[in-house]
Amino acid sequence: MNGDVGNIGAPNAMQHFGKKYGPVYTIYFGPRRVVVLCGYQAVKEALIDQADEFSNRGNQSNIDSFFQGFGVLFSNGERWKQLRRFSLTTLRNFGMGKRSIEERILEEAQCLVAELRSYKGKSFDPTTILVQCVSNVISSIVFGSRFEYNNKKLQTLLSLFAATFNDMSSKWGQLYEMLPMVMKYIPGPHHRINKHLNKLLEFVSKRVKNNEETLDSDSPRDYIDCFLIKMQQEKQNPMTDFHMKNLLMTVLNLFFGGTETVSTTLRHGFLILLKYPEIEAKLHEEIDHVIGQNRSPTIEDRSQMPYTDAVIHEIQRFSDVFPMNVPHSVTQDTKFRGYDIPKGTDVYPLLCTVLRDPKQFATPNKFNPNHFLDEHGHFKNNEASMPFSTGKRICLGEGLARMELFLFLTTILQNFKLSSKTQFTESDISPKMNGFTNYPVPYQLSFIPR
Repeated sequence: MNGDVGNIGAPNAMQHFGKKYGPVYTIYFGPRRVVVLCGYQAVKEALIDQADEFSNRGNQSNIDSFFQGFGVLFSNGERWKQLRRFSLTTLRNFGMGKRSIEERILEEAQCLVAELRSYKGKSFDPTTILVQCVSNVISSIVFGSRFEYNNKKLQTLLSLFAATFNDMSSKWGQLYEMLPMVMKYIPGPHHRINKHLNKLLEFVSKRVKNNEETLDSDSPRDYIDCFLIKMQQEKQNPMTDFHMKNLLMTVLNLFFGGTETVSTTLRHGFLILLKYPEIEAKLHEEIDHVIGQNRSPTIEDRSQMPYTDAVIHEIQRFSDVFPMNVPHSVTQDTKFRGYDIPKGTDVYPLLCTVLRDPKQFATPNKFNPNHFLDEHGHFKNNEASMPFSTGKRICLGEGLARMELFLFLTTILQNFKLSSKTQFTESDISPKMNGFTNYPVPYQLSFIPR
């Protein structure tokens, strides 16, 4: 099976094997044994019903040598529990009397609207501006400030993120993931990944140093301040996980997680709405009815906007940004569906097979907001909707990302109508695999003021 994976692309090959061998099977990435889970039922049984056993982070060869088990995303055991608990609490309670996360998103949404108005209806590729506005939200939370869209530091930062993703998603990056013992001796673009990450680390280190020099423990400005205060509180504990390396790596984790997924999902969303103007028209109608034109949307509006909520959930399901999921591994020798999985075995719970499970979604390969609406037009959740994964390793920023998707989409559609000279087909709007990630096709659109 090893050769087949490289030939037809890892996620597609894994789905293909799932149809052939069933919902639980083993493949080998070189000498490394990997268990693959396909479909909602198998993924649920592992990540929810046996959550503790499947809660470790698995190997990611092309970045493990850089992160070395530090940071909230790639750590395990007690270190992971401590960092995750702290990060969740900080993100939820952020501000301690200062501006809430919702206020930060709304501020950025208004900056985005002003930037879009400056184009005066001109057609352009929205990729850069969407990445910038989404990264500004996490920047505001982590660093305490946003960047102007023409800021050179922001552009350099985002180009490094893009370069890292591109090299990880390239054929070289995929081969490095599957055959690390061979690929580390072979020259190629996969060796640039650590260079990109080191440049990002330099940027983060400078921001942390600046925070250290201006820290007021009674008035934290951002996530970095909160972590530095926690480090001071724990400095007498020789076993503490609140130290500089975990701070730097966690900030990088938050930046990666807080930029790519939401911006790519929004790009998918606008492309889909260009294909289905009747869906956009219904969104405009609901926005005008619930919010009107005289105030900004708030997160409280979401409960009164079932159609908008359903469309956003369906955009996430259909766009399937990370089809393979981030790998897990089992914390102990584990029995699962009659199989014995040895401790430390990597596990890939394939999100693509959950989000397109025909037992859970009526038209899995078609965009259909009715997947999330009942017969009365009320929003209806579906347990197989897990774009952020599920269980103990569910995405740390799920709540933040859901707020961003709702507030950015509604604010843009409150102010603009989408238009494109291109007539898109169903094939055009289907996500396109690039390595381990799904992206929309490149496209241009105009934001026409309403």
